[in-house]
Amino acid sequence: MPVPWFLLSLALGRSPVVLSLERLVGPQDATHCSPGLSCRLWDSDILCLPGDIVPAPGPVLAPTHLQTELVLRCQKETDCDLCLRVAVHLAVHGHWEEPEDEEKFGGAADSGVEEPRNASLQAQVVLSFQAYPTARCVLLEVQVPAALVQFGQSVPSSPLSSQGSVVYDCFEAALGSEVRIWSYTQPRYEKELNHTQQLPALPWLNVSADGDNVHLVLNVSEEQHFGLSLYWNQVQGPPKPRWHKNLTGPQIITLNHTDLVPCLCIQVWPLEPDSVRTNICPFREDPRAHQNLWQAARLQLLTLQSWLLDAPCSLPAEAALCWRAPGGDPCQPLVPPLSWENVTVDKVLEFPLLKGHPNLCVQQVNSSEKLQLQECLWADSLGPLKDDVLLLETRGPQDNRSLCALEPSGCTSLPSKASTRAARLGEYLLQDLQSGQCLQLWDDDLGALWACPMDKYIHKRWALVWLACLLFAAALSLILLLKKDHAKGWLRLLKQDVRSGAAARGRAALLLYSADDSGFERLVGALASALCQLPLRVAVDLWSRRELSAQGPVAWFHAQRRQTLQEGGVVVLLFSPGAVALCSEWLQDGVSGPGAHGPHDAFRASLSCVLPDFLQGRAPGSYVGACFDRLLHPDAVPALFRTVPVFTLPSQLPDFLGALQQPRAPRSGRLQERAEQVSRALQPALDSYFHPPGTPAPGRGVGPGAGPGAGDGT
Repeated sequence: MPVPWFLLSLALGRSPVVLSLERLVGPQDATHCSPGLSCRLWDSDILCLPGDIVPAPGPVLAPTHLQTELVLRCQKETDCDLCLRVAVHLAVHGHWEEPEDEEKFGGAADSGVEEPRNASLQAQVVLSFQAYPTARCVLLEVQVPAALVQFGQSVPSSPLSSQGSVVYDCFEAALGSEVRIWSYTQPRYEKELNHTQQLPALPWLNVSADGDNVHLVLNVSEEQHFGLSLYWNQVQGPPKPRWHKNLTGPQIITLNHTDLVPCLCIQVWPLEPDSVRTNICPFREDPRAHQNLWQAARLQLLTLQSWLLDAPCSLPAEAALCWRAPGGDPCQPLVPPLSWENVTVDKVLEFPLLKGHPNLCVQQVNSSEKLQLQECLWADSLGPLKDDVLLLETRGPQDNRSLCALEPSGCTSLPSKASTRAARLGEYLLQDLQSGQCLQLWDDDLGALWACPMDKYIHKRWALVWLACLLFAAALSLILLLKKDHAKGWLRLLKQDVRSGAAARGRAALLLYSADDSGFERLVGALASALCQLPLRVAVDLWSRRELSAQGPVAWFHAQRRQTLQEGGVVVLLFSPGAVALCSEWLQDGVSGPGAHGPHDAFRASLSCVLPDFLQGRAPGSYVGACFDRLLHPDAVPALFRTVPVFTLPSQLPDFLGALQQPRAPRSGRLQERAEQVSRALQPALDSYFHPPGTPAPGRGVGPGAGPGAGDGT
């Protein structure tokens, strides 16, 4: 689409080439060549298929240098398109061979030599043009008489010794775009030439920063319709689209600074037929964009040996393996014996490993040798870090080998008299290596890597500690027997200390509920938090989602219930309409059918363990029930569960808190004060659940006289 001249002049006014811009008349492409050469342009575009390099059969013409120049193709005096004129310099590669003995071959030899000398050298030169999202390939046929090539001489491939040049007019380009041009012969005798050029930007497309945000300002007329696209410009492979919209000017598009990466480019074009698209990539040198790029990069393990780096843009990076020991020590690079590997984004890489190990990590550095990324890929499949020692075996001439243990202080030779842990256990490590108890991770002609477990040596240490403790306990018991009267006083004091310590720690309480909805979960969380302010140790699945997901609901609840009951704690069944429905379903069918409950609903999983306690009469004293006023009446709780006290909250908070105390603990005079404290902490969650924002809330209170609305349902 032609661009008004004043826009071109604004864009090119600061360019030193604006004074030499040449105007071409007419839409046709054309070509011309230097004196001594003849050339013509094929009528249509061709496919861009360079093919493999093949040996030249003799002297051939090949491109040696590319030059570009901005020109204008004008339909009218004021409407012009920006074009890129390309000049290809050619040189002759190879030469004709002289006959070894002209007298031996006589006239036949002369005629054989003269024939190639009198022939013309021909070449088909391809020009490939790419400016996202368009690409073109044109074919130029060039011919040079053989008489212009000196007999028996190979012409160097440099612009100074060029046989001539051919000029193509012209590739249409957009202001602000980046264009790439390749040139090669068909068939291809030499490596293709390439040239990249950034064209001046349009004056009505600007990028400005405002704090953490970036603004794309498009100052176009109100009636102008245009398209705007954001994409990742890939060095290898096609660009990846990110965002696209059709807009009407003027517009200001705001980008978050976290979305910026160096290869993020912007494309703008008028919504008109055959319009030229403008492309700019303004964030290539932005430090924030480079920082975001490394934050978005991820390492992915494909197989035991293969992995790749996933990132939006290309990265100048190197990678190496390192060994990370438990305890937060820095990861120690295994260079040598392994070496750094150049990394290409989205390209599969391999390390020559025999086995994987959770302590093996991949560390990534960029060209400035700064650590940017580190991931222990094998830990995902092989578990957490192990307390293993890495042995480095170095092999020399005449089958000589040496071993050292990798430690934070360096590689300790084995055997050694140093004071490090590996040196003290060096004899045992060598025995484990010889007996085959160490895992070989890597093997090469120059060395090997071995991972030797240290767990058994740690167990031996603890066994000695326990033995010492038992001996000390036996000696103490003997002394107490000898001084029996004094021992009674000590035991009395010890018993008082244990009781006071247990009282300070508080009774354990396991809170079970049915996750009916998110609002009810928030209400349960508020109750659990309020109970924690009292001398109670509360366990609830809301605070243990990670353990719940790792162990499974049944295993998690079974472990919590067993620990709570063993410590003399209490299990609180918090009933809701969903919990009552699940209990009724269990009592009828004996199984829990599928329902609209989340994967972390411990109440559903707990029924298989809770019901036997109620059916066999073990529940009283270990279980209590509770429900919220206005949400559920206690009579709605199945009769089997009413064999234990069921309290309504917050109206019966004092009795509820009394049931949660230790069975033999005296009734505290501060029970009413604690009930008011829990009620105050619970009231905002109750108001939010029963009276969402925008609805009037009734008066608040504690106890049976909390208000006439206590029996209303929601």
